[in-house]
Amino acid sequence: MSSHTDFELLFDSAPISLWLEDYSQLKNLFDQWRAQGITDLEAHLRADPARVQACAACYQVLKVNRKTLEVFAAPHQEALIDRLHEVFRGDTFTRMLPELVSLWKGNALYTGQAVNYALDGRRMDVRISIKILEGHEARWDRVMVSLEDITKHTLAQTLLENSERHARNLFEFSPVSLWVEDFSGVKRLMDEVRASGISDFKTFLSVHQEFVPRCMERIRVLDVNQHTLQMFSAQSREELLHQLERIFRDEMQHSFAEQLLDLWNGKTVQTREVINYSLNGEPINIHMQFSVLPGYEHDWSLVLVSLVDITARKKAEAYLEYLGKHDALTQLRNRAFFVEELNRISRKGPWPLSVMAMDLNGLKHVNDNHGHAAGDAMLRRTGEVLAKATAGQSLCVARTGGDEFVILMPGHDERVAQGLKERIDSMLEMNNQFYPGQKISLSIGIASCQSPVDLEEAAQLADQRMYAAKRQFYETAKLERRSS
Repeated sequence: MSSHTDFELLFDSAPISLWLEDYSQLKNLFDQWRAQGITDLEAHLRADPARVQACAACYQVLKVNRKTLEVFAAPHQEALIDRLHEVFRGDTFTRMLPELVSLWKGNALYTGQAVNYALDGRRMDVRISIKILEGHEARWDRVMVSLEDITKHTLAQTLLENSERHARNLFEFSPVSLWVEDFSGVKRLMDEVRASGISDFKTFLSVHQEFVPRCMERIRVLDVNQHTLQMFSAQSREELLHQLERIFRDEMQHSFAEQLLDLWNGKTVQTREVINYSLNGEPINIHMQFSVLPGYEHDWSLVLVSLVDITARKKAEAYLEYLGKHDALTQLRNRAFFVEELNRISRKGPWPLSVMAMDLNGLKHVNDNHGHAAGDAMLRRTGEVLAKATAGQSLCVARTGGDEFVILMPGHDERVAQGLKERIDSMLEMNNQFYPGQKISLSIGIASCQSPVDLEEAAQLADQRMYAAKRQFYETAKLERRSS
C-alpha cells in the first residue's frame, strides 16, 4: 500500500472531523491589504464586518472525512460543500477573528474555538485546529483543519458559570451580613488540648483564659459580602479585614468562649446573640448563625457565618421593658413595679424599711381651671424633683396613681427618711423659683417598720400621715385666702 493510500485511509477513518482546504485566496487577499498599508488586521476587520465574510469566502474545501459528514449531518461531501453558506453563518463570522489574526501574523498553527452550523440547523460550538501543511507555507494551498464538537462541554461550562455567578450574587447581595471563614487553625488548637488529656473544657477555659484570644487570632476570614461592609461602616474588604480587632472585642470574647465550648461538644451549627462594633465605634446587637459547612466537619476549613443587625429590635424591646416598669409622664417607676418591689422587699429585705407616701397638692384645681396640659406639666416637674432628690440611691421612687407618689427606702430608718423629706421640700422650693406659674407642693407622710409583719401597717400609717398633711395644706390655703 502506497503512502498516499495510507494517508487517504487515515484521513477518512479519523475519529474527528478533518477538512483539507486551500487558503491561497486568503493569503492573496492579505497580501493585497498589506500592499494597501494595512498593518492592524483586527482593527481593519472590526471597521467593516463584511471584510470577515470576504475572508471566509476565500476558504476552498478540497476534501472532508466521514466523521465530518456525520457531525454536520451531510449525506455526502458535495452536499456539504454546496451548502457551506449554511455551515458558516451568523455568529460564525464574529468568532473567526482570532484565527484570521493568527494567520495574518504568520502562525502556521492555530487552535481556538469557533461556531459552525450542521445542515440540520444545529448550532455547534467547536474546538478548531488549523495547520498549514509543511511545504505549503508560501502559498497556503494545503491546510488541514480539525473540528471537535464541544457543544455539550460548552453548555455544561456555561451552566456551571451561570450557577457560580448566581451563587456569587446570592452571597454578594444577600440582605444579611455573610462571612466565609476558615476555622481549621481553631480546630488544631482544640485538638491539641484534647490530645493532652483535657476532658473538662469549660474548666480549662476558666483557668487558661488566654486560650480564647489565641483561638480568635487563628480565624481566617476568606470573604465577606456587600452588606457586611455597610453594616460595619467599612469602605472596602481590605479596610474591614485589617481592623477586625475593632469589630470583635469586649463582650465578644465571652461569647466566643461559649462558641468554643459548643464546638468542643460537637455542635457545629450554632445560633446566639452577640455584640460587635462598627468601625465608627457604634455597638451592634447581632443575631449570629454559625455553621461548619457539610463536608468540612473534619477540619472546619469552611465556615459560613450570617449576622443580622437586631439593634433596632433590642432598643424596641428595652423601651417596651422600660415602659412596663416606668410611668411615661414622670419617668419614675410605675405602680406595677412598685407592687413588685414591695413584694420583693417583704421577702428579702433589707430592714428597716421606710415608706414615704406623697400626694401632689392642687392637681385637680389646675386640671379643672387651666387644663390637663398644665396639670401634666406639674406632674413632670414633680418627677424631676423626686428623681434628683433620690439620685444615686437604691430607692424605689414611683408614681402609683394620678397625683400619688411613693418612695420605698429599704435599709433606712425614719430618721433617714425625714432627711430625704427635707431635701425634697428644699428642691420643690428651688423648682418653684425656676418655673414661673403654678407652684408645686407635696403632702408627705412617713412611716417605718422592722419586719415584713409590720409592712402593711407601716404603709397605711404613711398614707394616714400624708392625708393629715394634705388636710393641713388645704386648711392653711383657706386661711390665707380669707386673710388676703
